Amino acid sequence: MSMEPIKRIVAGIREDLPHTVELFLKHNWDQVPAYAVSPDPELRKEVGDHAEAVFLAVLTTLEEGRAAVREDFQFTVDQATRRVRQGVALADFLQAFRIGQVALWERIVEIAAADPETSRAALPVASHVMQVIEVGSTVAAEAYLAAHQVELAEGDRIRRDLVEDLLAGRGARPGPMLEVARRCGLESDDRIIVLVAVPVRPLRPGRSLREALRHVRTELGPAREGVTVIRQEQLVAILPVASDDVRTIVPDLRRIYRQLAREGFELAIGASTVHAGLGAAPAAYAEAGIARDVLGADPGVMALPMISTIDYLVLREDPTARRLVRPALRQFVEEDLARDCVMIETMLAYVACDLNAKLAAERLHVHVNTAYHRLERIAERTGCDLRRFADVEELIFAIRLLTEPRGVARA
Repeated sequence: MSMEPIKRIVAGIREDLPHTVELFLKHNWDQVPAYAVSPDPELRKEVGDHAEAVFLAVLTTLEEGRAAVREDFQFTVDQATRRVRQGVALADFLQAFRIGQVALWERIVEIAAADPETSRAALPVASHVMQVIEVGSTVAAEAYLAAHQVELAEGDRIRRDLVEDLLAGRGARPGPMLEVARRCGLESDDRIIVLVAVPVRPLRPGRSLREALRHVRTELGPAREGVTVIRQEQLVAILPVASDDVRTIVPDLRRIYRQLAREGFELAIGASTVHAGLGAAPAAYAEAGIARDVLGADPGVMALPMISTIDYLVLREDPTARRLVRPALRQFVEEDLARDCVMIETMLAYVACDLNAKLAAERLHVHVNTAYHRLERIAERTGCDLRRFADVEELIFAIRLLTEPRGVARA
């Protein structure tokens, strides 16, 4: 086929190129919501400039009578990077290429209708346009994915740095870190909680905490926002909350826990109390760790307000508290631990049954006289009056404090 009809099509497109670009922009903004809702004031101009460059690549290769090559689309690499930063998804970015192809094809059809010879040239020109767009969209997809990986890595690095600074009490530094904090819904005076989650079982082959991190971020969703990272083999989350009581979000945490369990992640999740301001993140992190320790080797969810004051004091690992245990109580606990823990279990059951020996006997599946006999022995060996609240409290505290590391069941 003579090049003249093709040259006429090329000349017609060049002459009316701004109109074709505007037609493409209208269709793109009408059909792809991601572009219409973008807050970036430069996006429309950038997309228009990119479309014009793609159209010119089509015209240049037509004029030169050759197929398009990757080098014809070096400008697309920068545009792909820009779309990632502007929040345009890959599918939307590639859809823009298809819309541009249609806009160019429609213009070719208009020009080709002028005479039969030019009309016959439209088919090979259309085939050429498809080849050029295919090369361009391939370059675009590869560049977008590469830029997206860099963006994710950079975003994760900033999130980790943000969490490290907040847990060190330094606050969010101005710049990218402060921008990420605000994007995550974390303002300096907001009420926050901290979550700490650790695996209690070895992860299945092929699984990693990073995969669990993706699940947590997905399950928390944009409504909860906050920042969640991997830190020292833990998942750590700092979340803004609307309530002063962390127990209001425990149902959500349990839902996330169950979803993770279905995916094969057995986690122990500890939640702090609600704190005022990001400056309280170090204290909240310490609380979340204590709440997680309550679960021991068991998976589940525990918020700090859900545990007793005694459990909290025991889990603080205060050596002074251990030294304050009276020798008689220490001897009683250590001797029973060395035997079979029967006396300790009886005492814990007695307290769990509100100091009712008969109910304690039923709980322990022993005769009530056996329960009474054991309680008398405990009183003799410890010097405690088990009818006095203060004595019972001191004994239970000693038991919890001295047996916790050994995993003796709590009342």
